[in-house]
Amino acid sequence: MSGDWIYLDYAATTPVDPRVLEAMQEHLAIDGRFANPSALHPAGRSSAAAVQKAAEAVAQLVNCDPGRLIWTSGATESNNLAIQGVARARSHHGKHLVTMPTEHKAVTDVYKALEADGFELSWLAPEATGVLDPAALEAVLRPDTQLVSIMYVNNETGVVQDVASLGRICREHDVAFHVDAAQAVGKLNVDIAALNADLVSISAHKLYGPSGIGALYVRKRVGLNPDPLMFGGAQQGRLRPGTLAVHLIAGFGAAAMLARESLVDDFAHVKALRDRLWQGIRSTPGLTLNGDLASGYPGILNVSAEGLDGESLLLALEPLCVSTGSACNSQSQEPSAVLRALGVPDEQAESAIRFSFGRMTTEAEIDAAAELYGQAVRSLRALMPEAA
Repeated sequence: MSGDWIYLDYAATTPVDPRVLEAMQEHLAIDGRFANPSALHPAGRSSAAAVQKAAEAVAQLVNCDPGRLIWTSGATESNNLAIQGVARARSHHGKHLVTMPTEHKAVTDVYKALEADGFELSWLAPEATGVLDPAALEAVLRPDTQLVSIMYVNNETGVVQDVASLGRICREHDVAFHVDAAQAVGKLNVDIAALNADLVSISAHKLYGPSGIGALYVRKRVGLNPDPLMFGGAQQGRLRPGTLAVHLIAGFGAAAMLARESLVDDFAHVKALRDRLWQGIRSTPGLTLNGDLASGYPGILNVSAEGLDGESLLLALEPLCVSTGSACNSQSQEPSAVLRALGVPDEQAESAIRFSFGRMTTEAEIDAAAELYGQAVRSLRALMPEAA
């Protein structure tokens, strides 16, 4: 347990691993490697070497060329750079774009902005399980289609897409393929070389690294040169200018190295915790599982309670820290767009709670969460007026 709360919101933000903090501290003081890595003096070259070491660690985690990684402030910026950059760079070839309504808002909101700017969108509906049928993607591709974005692991339900098959279709049709892999990297065995992806968004704070740092993989390919979103320097090939945050990048690299070492154990750990929690709450009357236990990423469990609303349930669960959906959409009173796209009725979607687990979650926390959830559901139902 984390102080005064039980933290089961690892899909939003993971705690920084203490070993990652050690790696970051080396780049924060006068006796460390803190200098601008673009500088040619000895201190700058030392910082540049640290950045290169981190790039190699991240590249090893996802099996790509470290020279194809662009440092960003996180997956939101990576998504924006990939989507806006490629859509605008290729707009003279066509302005048709494809994505899904179940994507993170850092993807859907970018596409909506492009749509308002004159691009044409195709929104692909998933099957009831949340998985996209590759045939549905191929059916909407046109000669003027320039970009497809599909999330690897859904941040609300844990649904895992067959991105390799989807990417193969895009490659056959000469369409750029972008994958938001923020919820996958460091949790699943992500092999960019096998994904048939042209652009992949990654975030450090989803794999026990610091917030404020991420990366965008950009495949070396003729005609795939995203337009920059910012200007003001020659760093990173002018695609993402600005002085690099060496301490954050070093932390990202350390987190990637640790994730590579513990990938198998972490997956087995969160699966055991997910199964334990579901076993502990499934007997509660009126529960519905949103997602697929068999094929989804086990670090996320999304459950609805009949007749309740998520906000009241969230408050009744304190000190348990969970979410009613994406943390980036927590202020909205609307039912989850992800669950709506799966055909979940609004009443069921409004009561959805997302539990998510990580490397540092304990069985004691899971047992306490199961007890708190059962008590909260029973207490709220006891307050409801009886049907006439």
